[in-house]
Amino acid sequence: MTTTVRNPHTPTGARILDTASALFYERGIRAVGVDLIANEAGTTKKTLYDRFGSKDELVAAYLSRRAARWAAYLTDYLDRHATEPGPQRVLAVIDALEEWLKGQDRGCAFVNAYAEIGGTDHPGNAVIRQDKQDMRALFVRLVEEAGIPDPEVVGAQVHLLYEGAIVVRTAGGIDEAYDEARAAMTRLLSR
Repeated sequence: MTTTVRNPHTPTGARILDTASALFYERGIRAVGVDLIANEAGTTKKTLYDRFGSKDELVAAYLSRRAARWAAYLTDYLDRHATEPGPQRVLAVIDALEEWLKGQDRGCAFVNAYAEIGGTDHPGNAVIRQDKQDMRALFVRLVEEAGIPDPEVVGAQVHLLYEGAIVVRTAGGIDEAYDEARAAMTRLLSR
């Protein structure tokens, strides 16, 4: 299902999306109703529906925007901290992740959303899957650029370590998860 945002680029649409994004991330998708979003955004439910069509489309917009912001943040981080192809550029993704998630104790918004909407025809599912595919493709590309053999296999394995680190750090409460993932990635990349 394709996500169609009707007219979110108005100041009110932006305010609704900002408000919904914070609430969905902090409280969960199912726990947040459109009444709360409209109230917190200082608007009406009618305006919310005029801008986004439905709560499901608003959720998809939230996830799409978060994916775009993460991609821009990561690109900028890599351009500033790890410009040369090589294992350090691959490892820098974990550094960027750690910095990105500071103060965000709920971890991956996409994993959280999937726990609530996965297995349904919710339009947010396509956004979640695309984010995971994009991250896997990024790792494959970075591994290939580093000149490491079997970039498809190694990139996929590095991606699994990355995803696991997010879950173990947040849901598992293991503070060392990023360091452990970094160490495992280093061993994998040096084979």
